[in-house]
Amino acid sequence: MKNDWQSLENSAEKGPLALGLRLIIIIIAILAAAISGVGYVFGWLGEGARVVQDEFGPKAALEKYEWFKNAAAQLDAYTATIEANKARITAIEGTYVDENNKAIPRSRWARTDIEAYNQVQTEIAGIKGAYNNLAGEYNAAMVKFNFRFANQGDLPAGASRALPRSFRPYIN
Repeated sequence: MKNDWQSLENSAEKGPLALGLRLIIIIIAILAAAISGVGYVFGWLGEGARVVQDEFGPKAALEKYEWFKNAAAQLDAYTATIEANKARITAIEGTYVDENNKAIPRSRWARTDIEAYNQVQTEIAGIKGAYNNLAGEYNAAMVKFNFRFANQGDLPAGASRALPRSFRPYIN
């Protein structure tokens, strides 16, 4: 009986069904590898197309252009605020000059004027820091290859001046 089963297994292994089954499994494995390879390549291409759309599409270009416009306007506002605060300091200092136009020492100023003067100085320092940070971001973004569209100097319809290529990065 033992011989009968072994001979049956041997004949089944050598038969056409076993060979056909192995051939089908090999073909399925090759097809699966080919399909996954093609899928991998198309995944790269699809991701590349998605990146191009996200970085260079019309929506992305508009958002980046608006960021540049907003940053430029904010930098101009910082500059104007610094100048206004400098004028406040000059006005405070102007009230403390003697008849020979010499500055009166701060130790003789009214306490409220000293506090106001110090407050304005602190505000100027903070605004200069904010200006420097934003100018650094603006200048770094302007040289990135995916922001270069804003660096052409062409004016869109309705614009009166081109975006600056860079801002003076640091105010002392």
